[in-house]
Amino acid sequence: MGTGIEYGAFEAGRHVNYWELDRTLQRELRRVTDTETFEWAEPRLAEFGELIGHTVADNADYVDDHGPELETYDEYGDVQNFVRYPAEQLANEAAVYEAGIVADAFEAPPGRDEPMPFSHYLATLQLLCYADAGFGCPVAMTAGSALVLERFDDGELESYYRGLVSRDYDGLIEGAMFLTEEQGGSDVGANETTARYDEAADCWRLTGEKWFCSNVDAEGTLALARTEDAPAGTDGLSMFLVPHGDPDDGVMTKGDRRAFEGAPPGDALNDQLYRRLKDKLGTIAVPTGEVEFEDTKAYLVGEQEAGFKQMTEMLNLERLSNAAASCGIMGRALLESRVQAANREAFGKPIDEFPLMREDLVDMTVDYEAATAYVHEVGRLFSERERARRADESSDELEDTYRLLRLLIPIAKLRTGRMAVDTASYAMEIQGGNGYVNDFVTNRLLRDAQVLPIWEGTENVLSLDVVRALEREDAHEPFMRAVEDRLEAVDHPALADAAETVETAYEELLGALAELAEADGEYAQLSAKRLSHYVFEVFTAALLLAEAQSDLEDGNGRTAMVARRFVTTELEERDGRGITGGDRFVLEAFEPIVHHAPVDAETVSETVTADD
Repeated sequence: MGTGIEYGAFEAGRHVNYWELDRTLQRELRRVTDTETFEWAEPRLAEFGELIGHTVADNADYVDDHGPELETYDEYGDVQNFVRYPAEQLANEAAVYEAGIVADAFEAPPGRDEPMPFSHYLATLQLLCYADAGFGCPVAMTAGSALVLERFDDGELESYYRGLVSRDYDGLIEGAMFLTEEQGGSDVGANETTARYDEAADCWRLTGEKWFCSNVDAEGTLALARTEDAPAGTDGLSMFLVPHGDPDDGVMTKGDRRAFEGAPPGDALNDQLYRRLKDKLGTIAVPTGEVEFEDTKAYLVGEQEAGFKQMTEMLNLERLSNAAASCGIMGRALLESRVQAANREAFGKPIDEFPLMREDLVDMTVDYEAATAYVHEVGRLFSERERARRADESSDELEDTYRLLRLLIPIAKLRTGRMAVDTASYAMEIQGGNGYVNDFVTNRLLRDAQVLPIWEGTENVLSLDVVRALEREDAHEPFMRAVEDRLEAVDHPALADAAETVETAYEELLGALAELAEADGEYAQLSAKRLSHYVFEVFTAALLLAEAQSDLEDGNGRTAMVARRFVTTELEERDGRGITGGDRFVLEAFEPIVHHAPVDAETVSETVTADD
């Protein structure tokens, strides 16, 4: 079963290999990936973890202090829309994209006959966000744009698709999604940007403003606009690709921009104005701005008035990417906390020997385990659906997968975004005063984490999406089967009490679902957020118990400890808020849970009996 990790041997959570230290991510990716694919990917993930832990992490700290700058006009007052990036950021881009972070999920990497599952993409994105969640944003939108073009383009935009999935940095373009307008926000149907067809130029032209445009100078930007005589609301929106460069000159790749040795001349640009960059709290690596379209050249993607439906496909991947980024921030915050607690001494001993700190580190670890397990289970389902779509397969089982994803994806983003903020905040506290100072990475982790509950839909918006999935898709049906199948597989004595608690919570959740199905719309909305968190907790508890059952059968009891603690903290009703029960579980489980020290199944059974 290996040995535990000695965090006292590290000075900080950098200049290390993030893949090798993240045994949770290793376990989850091994679980959701077939053996041959995992064995092929593992050495590459180790190389990627080394790259992120050294070069990218160092560069990310510099970029946070010297981020991109916008030079809207040149010295003559002409529009140039030039975003100046520090060399360190360009170096990170080249290294990460050429490692295949996007390309591998769309085109077979060298040595393979088919693309990697999206689970692999999510794992690499999670590792990237150990170092820079800001850079994770353009990576995620590049993958999202590629997914949309792969699915809906008729071939006219093949050159843009090839740029989005390029492994050669000079041939690469990045993606973006200009969705938000000042008067619309989450109410996408209120968007006012218009599109008219220019027969002479054989292109569409967009006019309007976009308010929160991350990766503002992307060449593969997707935007929604309303064509003439289109109906109001989301039904009347069409999707367009809006290049940074003049599309008459072809695709402007990273290599083309480098060849200009500065800002491209005005006649090489598309007709739009980058008004300003937002002065953001965090995610400095990604330039977020305001954009004015004025007869801006654009290409229609797919069918007219199908834009919102097409955008939801991108949003699904973006929300799942957001959740993976949340896991990345949690993983880095946890690593920094473990190292600090193992090295900092107070009253003559390391602070991780004190009971309160042990409880904190155990619960931070369990949160990370829960978030990572949930996200990669949803990633497995997403990968399965995309593989079947590419193979043009259909079945009742795949339809159930889609319905389950409609429920689980918004919850993935909703819950993990909040968990990332909480974990980063407490990691800052563990560092003490240093954690509050910009010289230390926890400062940036918290600033970056704070946007994760906002990007791609706030918690309230996502909760309402969950209610719609239940009402319109009957998503509770595949959800019930997924939970029941896992609980039925759990029969190990070490898990008996936890399984009983989850079964009770599951029955109560079903009762809540039945009551909301009969409730008026206002009450259903009022309950939506609590329901979403309840679904996460029950589903994740069942998932962790099933994983623990499998590991116990192999003689490994650590996951059982994790599952039991998650059930205790999230689903048990404890007398006196747990104070009166004499529970010392976290003290006994500290080394296995926090340091990944091996623990056999018999030890777990004895611990459970003693506690009870």
